[in-house]
Amino acid sequence: MSGPPTGPAPSDVPAGAATPAANEAPPTVLTVAGSDSGGGAGIQADLKTMLALGTHGMSVLTAVTAQNSLGVRDAWPLPPEAVVEQFRAVVDDIGVRAIKTGMLADARLVETVAGLLGTVDAPVIVDPVGVSKHGDPLLDPDALDVVRTLLLPRALVVTPNLDEVAQLTGVRVEEERDMRRAADAVLALGGRWALIKGGHLRGDAVDLLTDGTTEYRLRAPRLDNRHTHGTGCTLAAAIAAHLARGLDVPDAVTAAKEYVTAAIAAGFPLGAGIGPVRHGHGIDPGGSPAG
Repeated sequence: MSGPPTGPAPSDVPAGAATPAANEAPPTVLTVAGSDSGGGAGIQADLKTMLALGTHGMSVLTAVTAQNSLGVRDAWPLPPEAVVEQFRAVVDDIGVRAIKTGMLADARLVETVAGLLGTVDAPVIVDPVGVSKHGDPLLDPDALDVVRTLLLPRALVVTPNLDEVAQLTGVRVEEERDMRRAADAVLALGGRWALIKGGHLRGDAVDLLTDGTTEYRLRAPRLDNRHTHGTGCTLAAAIAAHLARGLDVPDAVTAAKEYVTAAIAAGFPLGAGIGPVRHGHGIDPGGSPAG
């Protein structure tokens, strides 16, 4: 799914996406998520992704983490009033074409964000972040019920990995054939589309997208690269960016999967642990589009 070279990464701009004219503001996308001080995930990954895909990224910070390639040392949720003020400052003045949520930390913040999402008419991508790449908890256990009952019904697309599926629904996916059952369980909680990420299964990296009626299986070869920090954040942010540019859900998810697969292929070592994917894989070191 490629189109004319209108953005910083030509191969990542699919046909049908809106292209801003010179000096025209690009589509606006908002991430509501936590900060990753190491720069590989969280709002840092989201904003890099949004820029790479030709949109203007904006942020509402929900939590601060002390994090690096080895894991999360600590985390501090922001007070709900700080989240409300950030959200209203951005939305009331600038407006937003799509929203992505990530780390929401605790029940009060989940409830606050769910309420804010109900005040805007923009597609919402919910990445129900429960644990980090290293297995560190990023959501209080008592927040899960609020995620199920208040947050997921606001979502156009919910993007859980297999561990998050189990947390939210109790369904455990051991093989690809289990993914549809998992998707149906997620959809029963209220999202319009479920994207079940099967990256932890054996074989190819297979994701299942469905609205309960139509089903898409998105396959990519499994890449021999351990530096995959930030893949979940990046995928959800890429979906939001493509929706903001005018694609429908299946095309936005397909284009986002292609972008993330290329970013994983170009992932690089950083620090002593797991390095990040390369969000700017379509941009050369001089800042110009590669190719």
